[in-house]
Amino acid sequence: MGLRYEKPRGVRHPRRAVATALLVAAVASACAAPSDGSGGGPGAQGRPAPGQPQGQPQGASGALNAYVEKIRKQRAARVLAAKKWGLDRPPLEAPAPPAVKPKITTRKGFETDGEGLPPVFTTVPTKEKVVFLTIDDGAEKDPELLRMMSELRIPYSAFLSDYLVKEDYGYFKKMQDAGVSLHNHTLNHRYMPGLSYTAQKREICGMQDTIQKRYGKRPSLFRPPYGNYNENTLRAAKACGVKAVPLWASEAFPDRMEWREWDRDLHPGDIVLTHFRGKEDWKGSMPDMIRRVMSTITAKGYAVARLEDYV
Repeated sequence: MGLRYEKPRGVRHPRRAVATALLVAAVASACAAPSDGSGGGPGAQGRPAPGQPQGQPQGASGALNAYVEKIRKQRAARVLAAKKWGLDRPPLEAPAPPAVKPKITTRKGFETDGEGLPPVFTTVPTKEKVVFLTIDDGAEKDPELLRMMSELRIPYSAFLSDYLVKEDYGYFKKMQDAGVSLHNHTLNHRYMPGLSYTAQKREICGMQDTIQKRYGKRPSLFRPPYGNYNENTLRAAKACGVKAVPLWASEAFPDRMEWREWDRDLHPGDIVLTHFRGKEDWKGSMPDMIRRVMSTITAKGYAVARLEDYV
């Protein structure tokens, strides 16, 4: 039936290609202005519009200059944030997301006998040097993580289990407000293949309902606890509205990385797993873990992109 089993373990945003849009808007605005000097825009003699300071860039060039200045300030802020949070170098900026999302298929060897089920994958098809950071369960609710990720502008996705999240729904609302997508990791983090279809559906659909109730949006992505699933898991996930099942190619801890692939390396489109954990569970805090994983990702020439822009 294609059962996957792995030993359970201790359990801002990418650049947008907006320069062109800004130019188009600016040019359209400039072209719409009267050319006889009688309207609100600059006239044939190049007079500034009312309220426009003398010498300030106007039209398309002004819009482009403003965009360039915005990007310059963002990069400078990222350099300062990297120093503040103890990173050897600032995270690399991800390229603009694809205009059309790649087609996701189940990884070879991860199939079940069922047809038309959500794909199970560890890597997103892309040639870009990007990886995707995902954080599971919700046990540790470290406010330093929220500040760190926001200031460094590192995108990530959270896969949540209600038995942990319900201790502080507000923490994850702050995360969502910062642009993080919240996804399904079941209600109670059970070993899914050991449950009946009905019980699995209750775990998955129940978490779909909880996230929709608490955060206003029904998730499209689901990750089974421990990465374990069978055909009933995927059937239940589909019935609950899940579109895809991302697993992972590597896992991050504060003191090490663990790898699925034989070459123990990153690859374009790899999904990186870590957990909401603190010093009680592993050798370091969540900021320590981010420093470790980002040191590895950046040193290998990769940027972190937003998973939902590709899947």
